[in-house]
Amino acid sequence: MANAWDNSVTETHTAPRSIDWRKRMSDNIAYALLVYTALQIFMTMGALHGKGGSILPYFALVVLVAAIIPACRRFEKRWNRLNDDQAASPEFASCYRRDQMWLWALAIGLPFLLTGVFWVLAHTVG
Repeated sequence: MANAWDNSVTETHTAPRSIDWRKRMSDNIAYALLVYTALQIFMTMGALHGKGGSILPYFALVVLVAAIIPACRRFEKRWNRLNDDQAASPEFASCYRRDQMWLWALAIGLPFLLTGVFWVLAHTVG
């Protein structure tokens, strides 16, 4: 019994892990949305505590949410179209890295960019 248990544990650890680009992209999207949401809250909290009762920070929140959801859906759809053989193919590594970089650039950069634009608008208009 002990030998069977040792063999099964050894076999599971030595088995090669197959690549699934669909799952990897889905995981990246989930983590990017968490980071994006945290940045979004952090960036807009300063604007919400600013002077005056401007509706501009709330508009910024709506724009930020509306901007990231279609982008994430596009990434998800692109990778979910792959069949099982394509999802495990190493040929998609460069495409995956490209999409991964774009996803994280959007998730990190968009809150800063749009909050900066709204901040400039708030200080030039009002």
